[in-house]
Amino acid sequence: MEFKYRLKELRTARGLSQKELGEKIGTTYSAISFWENGVNEPKLSYIIALCKFFEVSSDYLLGLED
Repeated sequence: MEFKYRLKELRTARGLSQKELGEKIGTTYSAISFWENGVNEPKLSYIIALCKFFEVSSDYLLGLED
């Protein structure tokens, strides 16, 4: 599964809006939207923040493992 789909899956499973997730990891809702729509990808610091927040490995978040 691609990163953009995995991110949306994790976010919606927690019942979070894009705005709420952005606030939790220190970015904007538009950044989350861009990532989920494949417009661009997050910097490493945000990947780390997402992994910590969702308590998943970077391999899982990036779609390299299930």
